[in-house]
Amino acid sequence: MPQPNLSARHILVVVTGGIAAYKSAILVRRLKDYGFDVRVVMTASAQQFITPLTFQALSGNAVHSDLLDADAEAGMGHIELARWADMLLVTPATANTMAKFAQGLADDLVSTLYLATKAPVWLAPAMNQQMWAAKATQRNLEQLQKDGVHIVMPTAGEQACGDIGVGRMLEPEQIAEQVAEFFQISQKEKNYQRKPLAGKHVVITAGPTREAIDPVRYLSNHSTGKMGFAIATACVQAGAKVSLIAGPVSLPTPDGVERINVLTALEMLDASEKMVKKGCDVFIATAAVADYRILNVANQKIKKSVDAEKALNLQLTENPDIVATIAHLTDLPKRPLMVGFAAETQNVEQYAQQKLISKKLDMIACNDVSRSDIGFASDDNAMTVFFAEKYQQQPKHLDKASKHIIAGLLIDAIVGLMNEP
Repeated sequence: MPQPNLSARHILVVVTGGIAAYKSAILVRRLKDYGFDVRVVMTASAQQFITPLTFQALSGNAVHSDLLDADAEAGMGHIELARWADMLLVTPATANTMAKFAQGLADDLVSTLYLATKAPVWLAPAMNQQMWAAKATQRNLEQLQKDGVHIVMPTAGEQACGDIGVGRMLEPEQIAEQVAEFFQISQKEKNYQRKPLAGKHVVITAGPTREAIDPVRYLSNHSTGKMGFAIATACVQAGAKVSLIAGPVSLPTPDGVERINVLTALEMLDASEKMVKKGCDVFIATAAVADYRILNVANQKIKKSVDAEKALNLQLTENPDIVATIAHLTDLPKRPLMVGFAAETQNVEQYAQQKLISKKLDMIACNDVSRSDIGFASDDNAMTVFFAEKYQQQPKHLDKASKHIIAGLLIDAIVGLMNEP
């Protein structure tokens, strides 16, 4: 393997067309955590799995995809990209990409970069187990290894197609750690260089609330808490002390997070007030709090009437708005940065901007929960973020990605506000 340049920090991540492309987004963020300057190149087929906008947001750099892109050639064409890179890291590397590299083809930007760079080349293959075992793939693998290409070998396990076997791409965190070790980043740096929330206390509400009707029944909503828990994880990774006030959800507590379990909206408000009155730097309200509760909760189970025409009438009273209540408190040690969420089914951005102002928030993230692909139970999300007028920041549109990726982008936006003069 070529010896590393210990001052090198330029990683050119190449994303090719496999389902594991979503892992490459996480990898880019982990590489950034180590302090690497990352640029991304995508094949056309990779863009069928994940959009360039996601990688642009995560890397902070424009994404390259076309060999004969006039704009790219005017600035950083394929030769300049090849010279810029201290490592060419292909994740995922498909069987097709491996075949091109092994045979020396140069019919697109990716294969041209491979031939044009002097930097170490790493491939993290990902494919169906039978494709990996195929004689042609193994022959290409052998040739690439003879050519000095470092292979981050795939692992065994269940695959997206349902097969079980070798072919899964190594997890992004493990790949990032191997890259860091190659460049001999110190143990201190391995504990992540970028800790933008170090020394900060973040309080997060997450999940639904339940409002009892009687000892058996309750009012609630479809929130799973996934977004709030993903944000809690991202805050810990950014160095923060995190207190997570969680409604009734079945998610495990993220590592390093203090969890306070609550059931009702009033319990969540009480826990939130106690926490912020002790002092915190950021309050993030992701919880889907029930707007109403039963005025008079029955002590015994309400029996079903034998009269089919008889209706059950429940008298409701409005719950307090937790994030607005916290934002309006005047007896706090210091006012935390207030971040709200708006889960809407229509006029999403209009309602979110109204809430930003009326609730005195610094930032609000909104999404359309009527969409099945980014709704409550989904592992993905897509959001638009608005900022209070005093920050003079333009809205940010976060393209559809996993909730963990979205969480990282939201933390970046929060850090940006905290760093404003």
